[in-house]
Amino acid sequence: MILTRRAFTTMLSLTGLAALAGVSPLRLITEAMAQTAADVAKPVSLPDMALGPASASVTITEYASLTCPHCATFNEQVFPKIKAEYIDTGKVRYIFREFPLDIKAAAGSMLSRCIANGDAAKYFAVTDMLFRQQNDWVMKNTTETLARIGKQAGLSQQQVEDCLKNQALLDKIVADQKYASEVLKVDSTPTFFINGDKIKGDASFEEFAKKINPLLKS
Repeated sequence: MILTRRAFTTMLSLTGLAALAGVSPLRLITEAMAQTAADVAKPVSLPDMALGPASASVTITEYASLTCPHCATFNEQVFPKIKAEYIDTGKVRYIFREFPLDIKAAAGSMLSRCIANGDAAKYFAVTDMLFRQQNDWVMKNTTETLARIGKQAGLSQQQVEDCLKNQALLDKIVADQKYASEVLKVDSTPTFFINGDKIKGDASFEEFAKKINPLLKS
């Protein structure tokens, strides 16, 4: 059992009360961990973009910014291995959530949502493209490059412009980011949750495997 910081804090504050009330401290720890996982599992404003079966015993939730170099490195070097080993084999459900660190990242996330239009496979494909072309659209003319990517994906120039001006979509992305920051305590990217347990930074495939495999056997 992996004890998260939030569960540990809850344990410290409630163990004394539990003893007085005759309630098992272990039960409170378990319930706190379950609550953390439930908090992560809850979509807030936007529907989740996910690969893998909803019935999978392991769910990985990634919070990333499209302008984050570490996120791009993870997307290129680690995610394909996780996808081949766990997602494509039906063992893991993988959820990607936007946590834009700047306005350019927010624009990229908005474009991904508009192009995908609810299609998770298309969303992941566009997100992959944006990560791989990160230097082009982040360092150069962002609007023109995003427009080019949008057109390549089938949107018209007007549709791209409408998408990037969609205040309602931006508000939802911001609301989800606020929830992640305030409730889940996400403060950097990439941040991952494996069945509610947090991993910060671009961890290696081997580190993910060490956490995933025991959960598959349990």
